[in-house]
Amino acid sequence: MISTAQEFQELIARAMRTDCVGLDTEFVWERTYYPNLGLIQLALSDEECFLIDPMAIDDLSVLGELLSNRKVVKILHDAPQDLTILSRATGAIPRNIFDTRVAAGFSGLSSTISLADLIAALLDIDLKKTQTRTDWLKRPLDEKQISYALDDVRYLRALRVLLLSRIVVPEIREWLKEELSAADRADNLVGIDDQQRFLRIKGSGSLDPVALSILKELATWREQEARHINRPRGHVIADNLLLNIARDRIDSIEKLKQSAQLSAKKLRRYDQKIINCVKTGLSVEAEDRPEPRRPLRLNAREKKAYERLSSFVALKCELQGLDPALIATTSELKQLAKNIDTPGSPLPEKLTGGWRKTFLEEFFRQRR
Repeated sequence: MISTAQEFQELIARAMRTDCVGLDTEFVWERTYYPNLGLIQLALSDEECFLIDPMAIDDLSVLGELLSNRKVVKILHDAPQDLTILSRATGAIPRNIFDTRVAAGFSGLSSTISLADLIAALLDIDLKKTQTRTDWLKRPLDEKQISYALDDVRYLRALRVLLLSRIVVPEIREWLKEELSAADRADNLVGIDDQQRFLRIKGSGSLDPVALSILKELATWREQEARHINRPRGHVIADNLLLNIARDRIDSIEKLKQSAQLSAKKLRRYDQKIINCVKTGLSVEAEDRPEPRRPLRLNAREKKAYERLSSFVALKCELQGLDPALIATTSELKQLAKNIDTPGSPLPEKLTGGWRKTFLEEFFRQRR
């Protein structure tokens, strides 16, 4: 356990002299907007694994030097969330990331495989996942917690070697490299824009454009409030209440009280802010209102195009050892099939550039 600034600096100095390190985090994220970082795991090898205590070390910026160092590969499994947390804690933009979950999808395995399943598949080691609900903010950590945390990084270097050895086609290695390079972009750490958060609310697709405009204002305000007080979104106001307020166009404090949507405490704190959001949403011009997201419907011709596209992706992925989920979602494939023969129609951006465009070139040629 690394719990002093001097030990921490010495460890990072050693890590900066290696070719690659394994990284992971443990955190608690139940009662706050931002996750509370409880532990950072760093492996120099399978024998040299360390636990860094962020609760004992005030300044983590030295870890940022390692994160942003392009010469040292940082190996993580399912990296995005860990990288977002570490970037916020250190102020650094991660560079040269190897995500073993993504790499698995390029090597004949699932691109959504868990770390435990990946270790079992490639190393024939049964990783005990007994501490997934532990409180990583409590001290001291017991032996089971320590063992669990160390095992999360112990095998990452070996997994990287084995995964790369399974990818023998140079072109696919280049595709993997391109996919992994996405982690180097700062915009991938930002998350969803506040103005687009309303689209993530379950049930928003049932609202008309006016109600959607109101929901957009409400969800944007709630996101900013939750961030300000560092509490979960639902702690401010639950999703279903936002939907009800938007659907019913509750535009006065009196109506809000009568609706019984909020507790007396929430009413005192947020009533005017909610009504302001509703009125702003109601004032949005018709042409500027969000369009409801309807299920994508294909006609007979488009359905045939989708079936051919799906079959092409499935067959080529099988031949090349790729997980089809890496290429596109079902919705993206349907969007491509619907608009591929209509000049000027929007196509999924993900499929019109980079390695995915190369993957689909043969399909596009067949349609000319």
